[in-house]
Amino acid sequence: MINKAYIIGNIGSEIKHRDAQNGSIASFSVATSENWTDKSGEKKETTEWHKIVVFGKLADVVGQYYKKGNKVYVEGKLQTRSWEGDDGVKRYTTEIVVNGFGGVIKNLTPKGATEERPTTNNQPMPEVKVADNTGFDDDIPF
Repeated sequence: MINKAYIIGNIGSEIKHRDAQNGSIASFSVATSENWTDKSGEKKETTEWHKIVVFGKLADVVGQYYKKGNKVYVEGKLQTRSWEGDDGVKRYTTEIVVNGFGGVIKNLTPKGATEERPTTNNQPMPEVKVADNTGFDDDIPF
């Protein structure tokens, strides 16, 4: 069985980083957009928002170096969790979970780029590598 999610998008919220009993946790959202032209020639765009949760030492790195607006590659597993709200209604959320067992997150934003001032050099930020037990350590093939 395979449970893998792969996305490339922009971090759309500030990183929430906290320490927990079993290590660090970082959470944030990533926006992915799709553009197309409809039959009448009008350009259209739709955006999907993805909740991302990162665990362990990688969460520390994400909390320190990743910022809102950065373009990121995220590879992890889909996980749905539930909780009961203050109003007694059961709620659900689905997240992409990145941990040390095959999860990967790479910052694709060039060094020196910010939301306000993009850079012209094409040097990516340092890559953060997570233990990858899949046997693959190639870069993204595109």
